[in-house]
Amino acid sequence: MTDKAAAARDERYMRIALGLAARGLGNTWPNPAVGCVIVKADRIVGRGWTAVGGRPHAETMALQQAGDAARGATAYVTLEPCSHHGRTPPCAEALVVAGIARCVIALEDPDTRVSGKGAALLREAGIQVAEGCLANAAAEVNNGFLLSRERNRPAVTLKLAVSLDGRIGTHTGDSKWITSPVARMRTHLLRAQHDAVMVGSNTALQDDPDLTCRLPGLPKRPAVRIILDGRLRLSLTSRVVATAKETPTWLITRDDAETSRRQAFEECGVEVIAVEADEAGFPDLPQAFAQLAERGLTRILVEGGGKLAASLIRADLVDRMIWFRAPSVIGGDGLPGIAAFGIDTVAEAPRWQRVRADILGDDLLETFIRPL
Repeated sequence: MTDKAAAARDERYMRIALGLAARGLGNTWPNPAVGCVIVKADRIVGRGWTAVGGRPHAETMALQQAGDAARGATAYVTLEPCSHHGRTPPCAEALVVAGIARCVIALEDPDTRVSGKGAALLREAGIQVAEGCLANAAAEVNNGFLLSRERNRPAVTLKLAVSLDGRIGTHTGDSKWITSPVARMRTHLLRAQHDAVMVGSNTALQDDPDLTCRLPGLPKRPAVRIILDGRLRLSLTSRVVATAKETPTWLITRDDAETSRRQAFEECGVEVIAVEADEAGFPDLPQAFAQLAERGLTRILVEGGGKLAASLIRADLVDRMIWFRAPSVIGGDGLPGIAAFGIDTVAEAPRWQRVRADILGDDLLETFIRPL
């Protein structure tokens, strides 16, 4: 087989492993979502992906499925196999014991307990190791895990559902429904693919949302609901508070918030996270996201409102924008999807790269990322 053909084969199987890894998004935190495919004689004999809560690991699942067929096979893994002992033995050791002859790794694990050590352990055992196959695609799948390790914050996806003129509601606050049922179903799927969903206090007060995934066949996700509420204005009878003992609910507030009010939320089962106030008097967002990363979150879906969206963009904390656009016009007195954040010239405006566009019924869904 030529080098070109061998590289094409490796990419083919790694794409399958990446597809498996994506199945775990929203379920595996604080662990990364990893996929593994074991191939022998150009036939897949085992496949796996990180299970709910991070255990078992993808390699363990794939090896169990492969059984004796793993001996002499090639393992395709989207992230470097772990080499440290935790609740389970290291995956690198499991691959060695199984008799894998070759391991193709998409991306090195930035975790200091692993970084380079997993690949080294495999090489020391005589296993051929190839690294970097579809590394960019693997980094995209696990961008939240990478950011949590490298920059101490989760990846942030900002989702907006707006009219053609960028409004999320009328001047009276009415906002149901701007987009179609098909678009709203896609939003529920996005919730399922993230560790947590976040809204600002104005959105929580206006809409009283559930902030859960309600798609047939999928469990209620995401795992955590987060309200950014600097003054703890959220009602104790709101849906998220009333169900806090069933679905984890976190409130991010200022560290000088009223103690008795904070205790009332905690008695309802809400976890209150206090951070310093920024210059504008709102909870400091970099501090807040560092706290969320320390609690293990890697991917957060932010659904509004306009002030929170503006604050996140101004703080350069948005990694991806999901922009739903409905074919309606609300007018200049409507509520903007993104509030003002002090741009004086067009040259100062943050620019984004559109990477995908989908038609959802009458609505348009565009996906943007920050330019590399």
